[in-house]
Amino acid sequence: MFSVKPTKPTFRSYLPPVQTDVKKTIESPPKKVEPKLLQGEIVVNEVNFVRKCLSADSSQEGLWGKLICTNFKVSFIPTDPPSEQKSHLSHLLLGLHDIPLTCLEQVVTVNDTKGKKKVLGSNQKLKFNPTELILYCKDLRIIRFCFVEAGPESAKKVCLAIAHYSHPADLPLLFGFEYQGRRYHDSKVNDRGGLRTPIFDRPSDWDREIKRTGASEWRVCSINENYAISPSLPEHIVVPVSLADQDLKQNSIYFMNQRIPVWCWNHPNGSALVRMASIADPLQQRRIDQRFIPAITKSHPQRSEVIRSDLDKCLPNIQDLQSIFQMCVNNSFEESEERWLSSIENTRWLEYVRAFLKHSAEMVYLLDGKNTSVILQEEEDRDLNCVVSSLVQLMLDPHYRSLVGFQSLVQKEWVMAGHRFLDRCNHLKKNDKDESPLFMLFLDCVWQVMNQYPAAFEFTETYLTVLSDSMWIPLFSTFLFNSPKQRAQYLMDFAKNKAIPQGEDQLVYFPPVWDWSQQYSTADQTLFNNPMFVGKGAACVQNGEVKTFRRTKVHNTLLQLGLCFICMFTYFSTFSTSASVDFEPLFDGLPSW
Repeated sequence: MFSVKPTKPTFRSYLPPVQTDVKKTIESPPKKVEPKLLQGEIVVNEVNFVRKCLSADSSQEGLWGKLICTNFKVSFIPTDPPSEQKSHLSHLLLGLHDIPLTCLEQVVTVNDTKGKKKVLGSNQKLKFNPTELILYCKDLRIIRFCFVEAGPESAKKVCLAIAHYSHPADLPLLFGFEYQGRRYHDSKVNDRGGLRTPIFDRPSDWDREIKRTGASEWRVCSINENYAISPSLPEHIVVPVSLADQDLKQNSIYFMNQRIPVWCWNHPNGSALVRMASIADPLQQRRIDQRFIPAITKSHPQRSEVIRSDLDKCLPNIQDLQSIFQMCVNNSFEESEERWLSSIENTRWLEYVRAFLKHSAEMVYLLDGKNTSVILQEEEDRDLNCVVSSLVQLMLDPHYRSLVGFQSLVQKEWVMAGHRFLDRCNHLKKNDKDESPLFMLFLDCVWQVMNQYPAAFEFTETYLTVLSDSMWIPLFSTFLFNSPKQRAQYLMDFAKNKAIPQGEDQLVYFPPVWDWSQQYSTADQTLFNNPMFVGKGAACVQNGEVKTFRRTKVHNTLLQLGLCFICMFTYFSTFSTSASVDFEPLFDGLPSW
């Protein structure tokens, strides 16, 4: 037999040889994952090898990393974070996967193998090892973490820690008090930091507003200084010139919580917008009418009539809105788009948004078209009145459609007017019956008007979303308290505990949310500004008819769902649908004088 010599391969590769990464052949130590902490923030508990589910199906792949509970937030830190893609906004205080503890509505633990599920509260025990943690958030997010590969005891401890620290026993235990105290002593700030938004905690702010609106028959009154008359009104209020301080004091006892009629805004034609609480004793109604109605009438140049609107009789109540909010927060958004949209419709949220917009437009017609003063009356004058009075002023006054003007409107008609943010946001989770999304509903109403008149507003949808998210960040004084008096009392105690010198400006050491530089860079803040804004002077009145911005129809899902659901679109996905709700024009235009 012949011996066959192996043939030489003739194939030649024109590709470069594969470069082997020597570093990968050597097993590198695992990365040390550490959270970014603020001043005064401490890690309470943590667990490794946690999977954050990125879809409704928890069995699908997600992000692996460490789950951490601090005294401020729930933080998830991916072991191998995806390649960084610059999002629209980068928060300076919160990471991409961080959730403030005050944003948590429910903490639910699940054990799939045993078929067990439990809603955790403060100081509760957990008898099973959780395989999954579900966080229901007040900004409508639902976030899942799986503990299949994590240590069972560590997973249980971090769940209990999250539940405990999201239920603070008292207001000063919120992280904001610790953070702002440390920040004060480190920075030694001694002024308001160039804050342009008026806070309405001093007579000069009210004086400027009176002059700006031409309300010459109204004056700043300080009978409530040191909250001597009403515990929920601000120290400085605006009342008719013809009413003496003594008259106001004597008649204040007949109103709920002594909330007498106070001025909100003046139309250039002289008609005034006033708000007040209900009469505690119905038998005194005639006496009160004879004292206050003539005084408001005298403030009008034409002595026009005064019309009172009882909001308790014509608008949804707090309980209706509270049940809607619970339904939206605790609903599972895992259904098909068609079924999900119908379930949202069944909540009647859009129906209530329309009701508030419609009633506000009717008040606009009375003030602007009928040249009559309007009194908004509500039992406590701290909820529905805030929404309607703000919407009326937003529709009639272009100043409030600017960014600083809108912030001053919220400060004046919500914060200083004594809206119960602490209870309505339920920061302490003590009384679910008081929780109600009044401010979120207001922002949704604003969003709807913005979509009809996009060029009339200086601020954007992004700004409204950021403002809504700020309600759940307990680092600012704006959304933390039920009244100016409560704010003053807590900050006085806070100053003593943190050794802050007496007499320094409260805004220095517990700032309002309006200083956006604390949360966003200057570049990111440009996203708050509407490039289509045409300025205040674009609208005018010609021949008695308003010539103003024409609305544009927006047929998309956001118009159907409103601002309260924007967060979900941001965190999950943007739906597309042929269905839409086209809100009819609520008024002929947005006048500017």
